[in-house]
Amino acid sequence: MKQEIDPKDTNRKEAFEHWMKSPMPMVTLTKTFNVTRLYELSKRKGYKFNMILCWCIAQAASKMEEFYLLPENGKLYKYDHLAINMIVNNIKGGLSFCDIASNDNLEEFNANYLYLTKTSMETCQDILDSEAVIVGTSALVGTELDSIVNQYSGIYNNPFMAWGRYRKGWFKTTLPISFQFHHVQMDGQQATRFLEELQNVINTL
Repeated sequence: MKQEIDPKDTNRKEAFEHWMKSPMPMVTLTKTFNVTRLYELSKRKGYKFNMILCWCIAQAASKMEEFYLLPENGKLYKYDHLAINMIVNNIKGGLSFCDIASNDNLEEFNANYLYLTKTSMETCQDILDSEAVIVGTSALVGTELDSIVNQYSGIYNNPFMAWGRYRKGWFKTTLPISFQFHHVQMDGQQATRFLEELQNVINTL
């Protein structure tokens, strides 16, 4: 469920006044993560690497109140739940999208992930949750990438995370991840805290 709220009643009041009408309100930060534990778990349990990463993103984001606020069409909305958006290569050679609800239980998230991505791939239909605040993701694993910058127009205001192929070393596996967010939603201080929390979640898998 989402509801419109008055920015003056939130700690984003000044940010809303400064950035809501900005022609390029998005900010991108890139951090290289140690994903060794994530890689090892995917190999040991047979989980898809990207599934576990998306679960970790949802776990870190769900702990921060800023992720539940989102500017849209000059207004500010508050959401009561969060989902991760996946881009799926469908059987017609195009792209479909599906939203996977945040879930503290990794096994349940995995089952939902497998079912929804398979359904979206086979039906070529988007499976979207209009009542959830969405964290967009894009995995471009065809090559290693240092950073990814998405649209800065403010058309799509939801936070967005993107990455390429992980880098396997002798003792450590790393992955640069780009995190894009609307400046009304959060400032750099909150964004960097989220990235630190994401690393913490990965470390405690």
